[in-house]
Amino acid sequence: MGIFKNIFFPTRHTDAIDLSVLKTDMHSHFIPGIDDGAESLEKAVELIKGMAVLGYQKLITTPHIQGDFYKNSPQIILPRLEQLRRELKKQNLIIEIEAAAEYLIDDQFEEKYRNGNLMTFGNKYLLVEFSYFNEHPKWKNYFFDLQIEGYNVILAHPERYSYWFRNFDKFQELKDRGILFQINLISLTGYYSMEVKKMAEKFIDAEMIDFAGSDMHNMIYLEALRNARLEPYVKKLINSGKLMNSKI
Repeated sequence: MGIFKNIFFPTRHTDAIDLSVLKTDMHSHFIPGIDDGAESLEKAVELIKGMAVLGYQKLITTPHIQGDFYKNSPQIILPRLEQLRRELKKQNLIIEIEAAAEYLIDDQFEEKYRNGNLMTFGNKYLLVEFSYFNEHPKWKNYFFDLQIEGYNVILAHPERYSYWFRNFDKFQELKDRGILFQINLISLTGYYSMEVKKMAEKFIDAEMIDFAGSDMHNMIYLEALRNARLEPYVKKLINSGKLMNSKI
């Protein structure tokens, strides 16, 4: 009900925090037709216009790369990135956009990094996600190998892995291993669930968050991101001085 309420009765944003201080969003799904993000070029442009209005100056879009479902690759992603850039230029929309990827830690992931063809951004930052159902038995081995090769591993939306909610030591172990955490700002609105919201707030209280991302997929996400600007914990996170978004 909350989502539909926000669509038909938009929240007033007179006290909204300014997201422009982040400068860069590093988790999104703008490239059309290759995952569960933007469905068309027109929809992608509409979403990017919305991000520009919110103050973002740079977007690093991160299509899913998975072994079984979204079998994307640089050869698929990069030409479509150029198509999107051309359309943005055609519409005089001045915003920097790059592409990396969001890699699922699955049975096929090891082959991808052994081949050395991973899509990263900035200082060899690599965005990865876990399954929402259970942890992969080899994630520790994978992360060790990646770090030996110089990758800076960023775990996407740790607040959504509910199988660890009652075992917070698992998250602490990741931090102790040097893994960076990226929170979805819309998690702080209760978009996914109140349990996810509470976990996101717990990470912020513990100063464990390194990046803030939109995880932008569609117009419902965009409205949720607009609403997130009113959340006290979004303000607390942005004012913490811990976020690295502006440095990439």
